[in-house]
Order: sequence, then structure tokens, then C-alpha cells
Amino acid sequence: MNNVSLGAFQSDFIAALYGHSNPSELLPLTRQAGFTVYRNTVLKGCVDALQANFPSVERLVGNDWFRAAAAIHAVQAPPSDARLILYGEQFAAFLEQFEPAQSLPYLADVARADRLWIEVHIAAQDSALDVEAMSRISPEHLGQQQLRPRTDVRWQWFAQQPIYSIWHSNRQALALPEPLDWHGEGMLLRRQAGQVLWQPLGQAECIFLDACAAGLPLEAAANQVLAFDSTLNFTTLLGQLLAAEVFA
Repeated sequence: MNNVSLGAFQSDFIAALYGHSNPSELLPLTRQAGFTVYRNTVLKGCVDALQANFPSVERLVGNDWFRAAAAIHAVQAPPSDARLILYGEQFAAFLEQFEPAQSLPYLADVARADRLWIEVHIAAQDSALDVEAMSRISPEHLGQQQLRPRTDVRWQWFAQQPIYSIWHSNRQALALPEPLDWHGEGMLLRRQAGQVLWQPLGQAECIFLDACAAGLPLEAAANQVLAFDSTLNFTTLLGQLLAAEVFA
């Protein structure tokens, strides 16, 4: 042990803690009963964090199922940050491949929606666009302006499943709407006065926000939307997003 650097010891200790390896020089330590107690405490902390960060997933599968799955994930992907509210960046991908979750094909995307909530909740505060000032820009210059989505705004289009309806109902502990139309849905999450708000979002709005986030000027972003749906009233779409204060 005296010849092992502190960094190497810490790396080996963490690997042993999560069962990834158990170097021979650590055997006297890892065979102690206290190590097992410590390991169980650490893993419980990981499971508790995942349970707090993914409440909609837990409501869908139940406490026992969730904690069993979370324990497996915790061993495979330990936290990389001491702030456990950030833990779970790989949880949706884990659920996508997790054999017992294959009968619930929407579960991974519900986890992604829970993750979006976390990202909005912890994002740096960003001031909203001054719409009145924007209205004073001449039409010939307006199309070249870039609309930047706020840092405390997230959105996503889920093409295959009604993820917004499933997520919203479980987040609010409500019954699912009956009948539930099985089609793609999008969602918008934003923070206002310290509170995370959410609403459904259409695919055209998601395309427009993606284009804005990519740095395209307003005219080019609008053209992407109209290429998707030439019958769409773009002025109405833009007005709804401005009213939701999604731009910085």
C-alpha cells in the first residue's frame, strides 16, 4: 500500500466499491465488514438520487421495480459529480437496453422527459427577449436576426409515442387520458419565477427551436418550418413561442 499513489488508491477503491475490480492490495480492506456497510450506503444513496430525479418513471413501474433497476444502473454507471441532482444522465439509455423494460417501450423517453425537467430546474437564469424592442426592427433586418433560446428552456419531439401525455399525467399523479391516441408528441419546458412549467409542443415548433438553437437567422429557421409544412401559419407559431418567453 505504501508504494501506491493516492490517486491510484482512490481509483482502485472506487472500482472495488462498485464491484468493477478488487485489486489484491485492497483485499485486507474490502474483506472487512465495514467496507460492505459503506458500499451498501453508497449504492443506496445512488438509488435514492435516481428515485428523486426520475419520479415519473418510478410512478409507472412502482417502487420495488424502480429501485431494483436503479441499483443495477448505479453499479454500471456511478455518479461522476458530487451533486446528485445531476446523476442519471445515462439512465434513459440504460432503460432502453434493460431487458425487463422492453415491454414498456415508452419508459426511456419518459426518463428523458424527467431529465429535461432537471436541466431546466438547475439551469442558469436567463432573461427573456424584449418583444417590444424586437417589434421596432425593420422587416428587411428582422429576417437576419438570430433568436437564441433561453438557457433555462428545453424542448424535444418524441416521434413514435405520446410521451408528453404519459409524462404529464404521471408527473402530476393523474390518470392517463382515455382514449390515449398513440402518436408522436413534443414538449416544452421553461422556468418562470423559479418554477418549472411545461406544455405540449408540435413538431413544427420543435423544428423551429432546433434551427434557432443551431444559430440560423430567423428567415432561414422559418424556411425550415415551412419546408416541413407549407400550410402552417408561421406568424402564429412565432407569436406563441414569443408569448411563452422561450427566447433570450
